Amino acid sequence: MIPELTTERLLMRSFRDEDISAYAGFCADEETARYVGGVCSEDDAWRRMAAYVGHWALRGFGPWALQLREGGAFVGYCGPWFPHGWPEREIAWGLVKSHQGRGYVAEAARRARLYTYETLGWGTVVSCIATENTASIRVAERLGATLERVAQNRGWTVGVYRHPSPSSI
Repeated sequence: MIPELTTERLLMRSFRDEDISAYAGFCADEETARYVGGVCSEDDAWRRMAAYVGHWALRGFGPWALQLREGGAFVGYCGPWFPHGWPEREIAWGLVKSHQGRGYVAEAARRARLYTYETLGWGTVVSCIATENTASIRVAERLGATLERVAQNRGWTVGVYRHPSPSSI
């Protein structure tokens, strides 16, 4: 069972089959898919979506689908992420282009980070961000995360941004 969380403007919930059209649009857009595995077909987008749901079954945590509380639109995803072979547990996110620039990712990431600290009992968490992804770097910095190191992750050069500890937020 994937818990539902809310923020002021968002419902953070399990992915649903009806999300495929909006999520496939995210995955088909070069700009939004660039840093999350690249552009893919709707079939591959469905498999990525299924991987997020499966992450919950295998790890007990994972990304949530983000839905606007007002109007119900799917706008992206955010949540704890630690697939096999990943360097460290992180808060990951992605947002549909038409909903960028409104603070949704920061709102969701704050709530996801609180969940990792209070519910999962983590003492630390990072966000691994491609060094060219300036928009996500700005979000991480707005959340108080700081660049700890640059690393290689599955062929990508990423900045590892350490979020503030539970005691400092």
